[in-house]
Amino acid sequence: MTTDLLQIEMQKATQSRIKEVDFNNLPFGKHFADHMFVADYADGQWTDLRVVPFGDFSFNPALSSLHYGQSIFEGMKAYKNEAGEVLMFRPLDNWARMNESAKRMCMATIPEEVFMGGLEALLRTDADWVPNQPGSSLYIRPYMFATDVYLGVAASKTYRFCIFTCPVGVYYSKPLKVKVEMSYIRSAPGGVGAAKCAGNYAGSLYPTLQAQQAGYDQLLWTDATEHQYFEESGTMNVMFVIDGKLVTPALSDSILDGVTRRSIVAIAKSWGIPVEERKVSIREVIDGIENGSLTEAFGAGTAVVVSPFQVIGFEGKDYMLPERAPTDSFAARVKDYMNDLRTGKIEDSFGWTYKV
Repeated sequence: MTTDLLQIEMQKATQSRIKEVDFNNLPFGKHFADHMFVADYADGQWTDLRVVPFGDFSFNPALSSLHYGQSIFEGMKAYKNEAGEVLMFRPLDNWARMNESAKRMCMATIPEEVFMGGLEALLRTDADWVPNQPGSSLYIRPYMFATDVYLGVAASKTYRFCIFTCPVGVYYSKPLKVKVEMSYIRSAPGGVGAAKCAGNYAGSLYPTLQAQQAGYDQLLWTDATEHQYFEESGTMNVMFVIDGKLVTPALSDSILDGVTRRSIVAIAKSWGIPVEERKVSIREVIDGIENGSLTEAFGAGTAVVVSPFQVIGFEGKDYMLPERAPTDSFAARVKDYMNDLRTGKIEDSFGWTYKV
C-alpha cells in the first residue's frame, strides 16, 4: 500500500503534554497523546484529512449519531522494539473489521489508504508517546460516527472518522472473578453482536454493574435463545483449555471476530495444540472444573491481551479454577509469546507486525 499521494494537513500542537504523564503508572484510557487524525465524509468521498492537536469537537444538538446510534470503533495497539521503532499488530485486520461494522450499521466504508495513511501519520507525529516499559503500549482508538443534522430514523449521508491514542498499562492486574449471566444478553442472532458498535457496550453496563456489586469483575455472556452456551466474557472473547485442547465458541453474528482471538487460535495450531471452535455449554465447563478436565479459562482481547479467570460464578455457587504455574499455563505462555511478537523480540513468522 502506498500513501505517498495522500494529502494530509498537519497542524502541530504548540506544546506537548507528554511531561505531565508518569509512564511508570499508566491507568487505562486516562491520558491522551498530543494529536488526533480526523477525516470527514460527504458527497461520497472522504475529504479534509488532517492531523490536529487533540481537542474537543463542537456539534449541533440534532447530530444524528447522538439520537440513532450510528457509531462504531476499533481497538488497536502500538509498541516499540528494542531499536525504538514503532510497531503495530495486524492493523489491516482492524481496518477490515471496521468496514464490516460500517456495512452492518449502514455507514460509509473507509478506504485502506485513508485508514492506514491517517494512522501512520498520527503515529509518526506522536511516536514519543509509545511507551517502552514492560506491559505498556500505546492504545489506538479509531472510530466513526454519523454527522447529519436530522431528526429522522435514516442512515446518515455524512460521517466523521477520527483516530486518537493513549499510553496504557495493564488492563487487569489480577485473575478475574466472572459470573455467568442468565437473564440479560449481550447480543442475539440477527443482531449487531459481530459489529463493534457503541450500543453493544452501553447495553452491557447495567448487568455488569449488578455483577460487580455482587463481588465479580466481569460477566460470562450466554446465548440469547437458551442461556446454555457461552459467547463472550465482558468485552472479550472467551477461551477454555479442556482435555489439553483449546476450545472457544464458534464465530457467529452474535460474537465479535476478535483479532486477539484469531491470533491465539493460529498460534495454538502452530504449536500443535488441538483447537475446537464450537458451541461450549455451561454444563461442560462446570463439569470440567469439577472433574479436572478443564484446566484454564480466560478472556482475550486487544485491551486485556489475555486475562485468566480465577472464579466462575454460576447459580449462586463459585467454582474455583486450578492455579497453574506460568510455565504450565497456556494462557501465560501465549500472552508472553504475543507480547514478544508485538515488540519485535522474536521473529514474526506469521507476518502480523507492521513497522511504522
